Amino acid sequence: MASTKKEEVKLIGFWSSPYSRKVEIALQLKGIKYQYLEEHDLKNNKSPELLKYNPVHKKVPVLIHNGRPVVESLVILEYIDETWTQEPALLPSDPYERAMVRFWCKFIDDKFSPAVRKYLSLGPETDGENARTEAQECLKFLENELKGKKYFGGETIGMIDIVAIGLAFWQRTLQEITDKDLMNKQDFPLLCAWAEELLSCSVISDNLPPKDKFISLIRSRREAAAATSK
Repeated sequence: MASTKKEEVKLIGFWSSPYSRKVEIALQLKGIKYQYLEEHDLKNNKSPELLKYNPVHKKVPVLIHNGRPVVESLVILEYIDETWTQEPALLPSDPYERAMVRFWCKFIDDKFSPAVRKYLSLGPETDGENARTEAQECLKFLENELKGKKYFGGETIGMIDIVAIGLAFWQRTLQEITDKDLMNKQDFPLLCAWAEELLSCSVISDNLPPKDKFISLIRSRREAAAATSK
């Protein structure tokens, strides 16, 4: 049964971070009211609140529930689902199915995302065939996991879908910027259909970074990196 006591929920995040955006999406899917605290300079000037509530990693997101911090996006998502048990459930109730959700979420964060970032960050002068192959192998696993499903969670958005939101928006936007054809409808029709379905959900689309602003940020970062490497 969902908690009925007065709750104080805060979220420390950064506008372009997929990790803090995932937590916002989960909170809004559950209908949880929260105060959002934006970090303005994660690289050079972290806020006192961030340093206080996440002194170990000093990273976003940080969920603060009644004064107690919870860090790391996967941990936060599970905490949200276990604390506020109203629908929609982010994880299934069956222990084996819950274990499989945790497995795929870890796969996305620990194996898939680094492989994609590695490939998309390579410059045009670099032979990226091995990196591309590694990233596409990860995509094949996710494509197979979607067979017969609307979402990774079945007929409703679940925790894997939220964790994989980076694939639906961040990766595809980076593909546009870098002009690298990593995920397309011919090779990955289920993933492309899933991404379109996911982005058509207002809770998802309303909690994504402004695309033009995000593209501008990435281009400026790439230009700065290129200038320092000369």
